Amino acid sequence: MPRRRARLRTSGAEAAVFGSTAPTPILDWRQPRVAALLRRIEETAGAGEDAEPDDRSVFLRRAHRHIARTVRPVYSVRDDLPVSGVLRRGRGSCSQRLAVLEAVARASGVPTRVRGLLVDGTFWYPRFPHLHRVVPDQVVLAWPEFRVAGPAPAAGLAAGSAAAWLSASELFGSLDELSVRHADGFSNAGTETLFDALSRTAIDWDGTTLCPASGAGCDLSGHVLADLGRFDSRDELFARHGQTLCATARLLAEPVLGRRGAGAAAEPAA
Repeated sequence: MPRRRARLRTSGAEAAVFGSTAPTPILDWRQPRVAALLRRIEETAGAGEDAEPDDRSVFLRRAHRHIARTVRPVYSVRDDLPVSGVLRRGRGSCSQRLAVLEAVARASGVPTRVRGLLVDGTFWYPRFPHLHRVVPDQVVLAWPEFRVAGPAPAAGLAAGSAAAWLSASELFGSLDELSVRHADGFSNAGTETLFDALSRTAIDWDGTTLCPASGAGCDLSGHVLADLGRFDSRDELFARHGQTLCATARLLAEPVLGRRGAGAAAEPAA
C-alpha cells in the first residue's frame, strides 16, 4: 500500500462517480491487440442477440465468455499490467482478466468504473493450503461496474446513481436469480476462478443474498474488511490505495506466479 496511507472505508459521498470510456495506462483499449479482441468478440454474436441491439449487457456477457476461453488464468500479482500486455501474454490473474473486460467495454462505448474492496487474505487460503504465510493479509480488489444504459443514465436517474450501473456480479442476472440457479455459491476452494464464477453463481460482496443450499456460499460480505469507495478507473483506485503487494514483493513474485497456471482458479492478486 502507499506509504503512510491507510486503507479506510469511504463515506457515501464517493458513490456518485461518473465513470468513463477514456483509455488509461491499464485500460489501454486503443492498442491494436485490444482492438483486435473487440473485433473477434463482435464477430461471435449469436442468433437472436440482435433482437435487443441497445442492450449492452448482452455484449458484455459475450465478451466475458470470450475472455474466459482465451485468456489463461494464472497467479499474477501485477494489477498495473496494461490490458495489451495481458493479451500479449495470453494469460492473466482475475484482476487482469476483469481489466480486459473493462477495456473491451470502454472500447465499445460502455462507460466503466470500479468499486474498491479490501478483502481479507484468508479468503484465498483454500488456494494455498500449505502456503498461508505467502498470502497477503489484505487484498485490494477492483470490482467493475458498467453503465449499460448508454452514454446517459435512464430518465430521472442521476449519473452516479446505483440504478444506472450494472455490477460485474450481475452481468448474468440478478443476485437472487444467480443464487437459485447454482446454489453452492463460490467457495474459492475448487478449480473455478472468481472471474469465471460470475457467469454461474451470485458473487455478493454486500451480504444481501444467500445461496439456498449452502447459505454463506453466495454471501461473501464476511470477507470484506472495508469498502474503499468507487473510482473512475482501477488506475485511480490503485494510485489512491496501492496494489495488494509492495513493489519489491511484486518484483520477486511475478516471475514465478505470473506463469503459474491457476487451472481455473482465483488468485490472491484478484
